[in-house]
Amino acid sequence: MHALSKVPLMKWCNSLARLVSRFNPGWVGGEKLDRYTSNRLPLKGDCQPGHVYLVGAGSGDVELLTLKAARLLGQADAVVYDRLVGDDVLALIPRGTERHYVGKASGHHSMPQAEIGALMVTLARSGKSVVRLKGGDPAIFGRMGEELDALAAAHVPATIVPGITAASSAAACMGIPLTDRGHAQQLRFVTAQLCREDGTPDWSALARRDETLVFYMGLSKVEAICAGLRDAGLPDDWPIMLVANASQPDQQSLVGTLSDMPLQLAASPLPSPCVIMVGSVVTRVATSPAALDIHNAAY
Repeated sequence: MHALSKVPLMKWCNSLARLVSRFNPGWVGGEKLDRYTSNRLPLKGDCQPGHVYLVGAGSGDVELLTLKAARLLGQADAVVYDRLVGDDVLALIPRGTERHYVGKASGHHSMPQAEIGALMVTLARSGKSVVRLKGGDPAIFGRMGEELDALAAAHVPATIVPGITAASSAAACMGIPLTDRGHAQQLRFVTAQLCREDGTPDWSALARRDETLVFYMGLSKVEAICAGLRDAGLPDDWPIMLVANASQPDQQSLVGTLSDMPLQLAASPLPSPCVIMVGSVVTRVATSPAALDIHNAAY
């Protein structure tokens, strides 16, 4: 029997390996690889010195972080991070990386916004690669525009890395869509900061029955939101849902109507951060198998 030449034999072996991996990608060369490394995606690129990356940390669950965000956290020389960044996400930052906390809470800012911009500029000008880590998505009520302006004024290059925003995470964790052909053909994100004395939302424009409203930073404004929408024409029994700490083990929620939610919240206070969803799509929570799984899960 003639011996097979090395070249055809290697081609045959490679073809066989590809065929086996197609049906069972965890097996290569007869050995089962770690389930995470067997399907590892190639992550290309490096943090550039003197560059700032505005990165979304998502809603708190570290597994909802993008691959690019995780890579940048492992490569950056300095990380400037907010209050709402989860501990599991911060644990991805290697030892020795500079950390700068610039978190904001209601009524208390550890550092004014102008100083945050100045800090990023200083770090970048010293030749460091900088990750500006922001909860959720930096482009949704994250003051990203102000920070981009500060970097542009100093001629510091910047890259935006989006993250999963709280609205998407809260809806997914409750097992409902944000839009639905039978409920909502539109989606609107609103900052509840307009409910303060110096500003009032256009309630008549918001009181629609064909869209989903999501209010950010509105936990202390629930009564004003419910009253404003009712006065603008939405019925008393219009659905509303509050979700606190979406996607995290301590997630909590309240589901009710515009008329009863203020009393529900007073009886069962929720922690911050909290998103408020208003719209008929909220009625799907009661029948959603995914929502039942979330409520019954042991974290």
